[in-house]
Formats: sequence, structure tokens, C-alpha cells
Amino acid sequence: MDRATWEAALVADGYQETLTRRMEAGQVVPEHTHPFDARLLILEGEFILTCQGETRRYGPGEAFELAAGIPHAEAFGSEEATYLVGRRAKG
Repeated sequence: MDRATWEAALVADGYQETLTRRMEAGQVVPEHTHPFDARLLILEGEFILTCQGETRRYGPGEAFELAAGIPHAEAFGSEEATYLVGRRAKG
């Protein structure tokens, strides 16, 4: 998926905020939750998501969504990762 298509879908789906994030190679974020829905598009590197007992790896051009309040952990591959994240407030 390309960035322009992804951003247009965010607006259409009510996402209010878009951020660009960069994470160091090998960084690990322990299990946590967010008070917002998140939709991510990976631009560079590898994003490793562990959620509900399942681990999935996402690379450049891949996107996924995570609903507010869902416990998950994040990790990043052997290279720096860059991704876009859209946030949609709940409530």
C-alpha cells in the first residue's frame, strides 16, 4: 500500500492524527495498551507485533490495525524501522 492511499483511507475512516515514528534496531516495547485505535503502515525495517498469543512480522508496504485497549507488545528487527501511525480517539 502506498502512503497517499493509506492517508486517504485514514481520513475516510475518522482517524484524527497521523505520526511518523522511527524505532532503533532491536528495540522492544513490553506489553501495553493504547486508549485509541491505531492503524500502521510500515515504511522501512520490520515491525514485530505480539498480540493475543500470536506474533506477526510486518515489512515495508504492509499495514495493520489494532483496536483500543488490546494488550500487545512491539519489537523491531535488525534494522531501524520507520512507520506511520494513525490514531482514532475512542469515546
